[in-house]
Amino acid sequence: MESFSPISSKFSNPNSFSSLLPPFSTFNHGRKRRKCKAWTLSLPCFSSYKSVASHCKAQSNDRDLVKFENDWKRSVGRGLVGVAAAAAAMFAVYCDSPAVAESLTVAFPVSRAREVNTVQRTLVEAWGLIRETFIDPTFNHQDWDQKLQQTMVEMFPLRTADAAYNKISGMLSTLGDPFTRIISPKEFQNFRIGSDGNLQGVGIFINAEPRTGHLIVLSCIEGSPAARAGIHEGDELIEINGERLDGSDSEAAAQKLRGRVGTTVTVKLHSGTDWGSDSGFREVQLSRDFIKLSPVFSAIIPHKTLDGHISKLGYVKLSAFSQTAAAEMENCIYEMEAQGVCSYILDLRNNPGGLVKAGLDVAQIWLDGDETLVNTIDRDGNMLPINMFNGHAITHDPLVVLVNEGSASASEILAGALHDNGRAILVGHKTFGKGKIQRVTELHDGSALFVTVAKYLSPALHDIDQVGITPDVMCTTEMLSSQKESSLKEKSPAASSLEADSCIMVAEHELDVQESKGTAS
Repeated sequence: MESFSPISSKFSNPNSFSSLLPPFSTFNHGRKRRKCKAWTLSLPCFSSYKSVASHCKAQSNDRDLVKFENDWKRSVGRGLVGVAAAAAAMFAVYCDSPAVAESLTVAFPVSRAREVNTVQRTLVEAWGLIRETFIDPTFNHQDWDQKLQQTMVEMFPLRTADAAYNKISGMLSTLGDPFTRIISPKEFQNFRIGSDGNLQGVGIFINAEPRTGHLIVLSCIEGSPAARAGIHEGDELIEINGERLDGSDSEAAAQKLRGRVGTTVTVKLHSGTDWGSDSGFREVQLSRDFIKLSPVFSAIIPHKTLDGHISKLGYVKLSAFSQTAAAEMENCIYEMEAQGVCSYILDLRNNPGGLVKAGLDVAQIWLDGDETLVNTIDRDGNMLPINMFNGHAITHDPLVVLVNEGSASASEILAGALHDNGRAILVGHKTFGKGKIQRVTELHDGSALFVTVAKYLSPALHDIDQVGITPDVMCTTEMLSSQKESSLKEKSPAASSLEADSCIMVAEHELDVQESKGTAS
């Protein structure tokens, strides 16, 4: 059974708390001094966090006190994104016996503005979660209980929810951790859409052709507005809503294509290689729709080996660690194996991370046995290795992983797991260096709190936070030989945009080296 230490030794007796509160009984409003109504929150003692949701209660001083017992139960009982059960301990106080029914009572002034009053509840929720789970038990060397009192006093005279949320953000900023933050209900909905792999747009994957900078369609999502309109791989985007795309990067163009479901966007495209006539140009009006976005993009690249024969190289780009990432990658690898792929490039460049569990699940696609995937360190300094259990890799073919400064968080966990266990060579540039893990909790008002609850080390105990992972081989353009450029001219624009990528070329070279040594990493 998991146990929890008291919230604070000086608060273990509820009767001792009142002497530590600021003078909430009166506030000076101009010439008039008046009593303020208050609400109190009782935090009961239980030996198991599993009982907390059914025992957290709000106690009222009079008929005007805020009563939110049901709201509180919903906020604790609602599913958490990540490790759900552990965060339910946020308001638990450990006692030696579950029969003990001591409680901690906290009194605060109730805002006259209803929307601010709602945020007051959110403040207490956030404060409690930070107190019980934040990685730094010193809270950046400050009195966290006093910080709650200070923030509540500052929030009391406010009149808008936005201003009140800013006070919560200000309180969180004092922790010195930019990853511990609160986001609004709307922002949280967007976060969930990204994690679920859904967006609103037209369903095109685009990329800049390295030699020309032209924006080329890599693929269209099956059944998407773009696919239904007959847009194909290799088509070039010329304009979006009449605006030329000269000099635009792929992300800027993608942002212009996204929008609310039901709205339209007009794109001008060019198909084929004949630029001398107007026959290759066309305009298409697309109606935006819900898009089931796969985080996995794959292609089979014909690869000429050192002995001169042509083999199949599987290129897999993972753009985010969403809930579907591992399952989709697993399907992708099975399909490539069935098509005779002999080696792989896993591209994690510009992948900012996502769900840590997804990263661990992807690692198990490539690894066998009981390997350590990552080591976590909790707020008390305890290190906990996370290991596989009797894992069976889908393939043992040689693997190179591409990383860069945009590879962060779960990308670094995956890259570290594959590298330190001897499964893959890393090619590219040093990674971002985010070695902290956040737990995401939906609060009672639909907002969400991100709390850093642990830091992690790679399986070989390398510290990643603010350091990053240095790849085995840096990629440069030096390997883009004239012979390679000549061969690219014979391929489709989409294939050329991949094979002309200098990092992919370096990865191919490393795979050749592995094959020549007779080793499969």
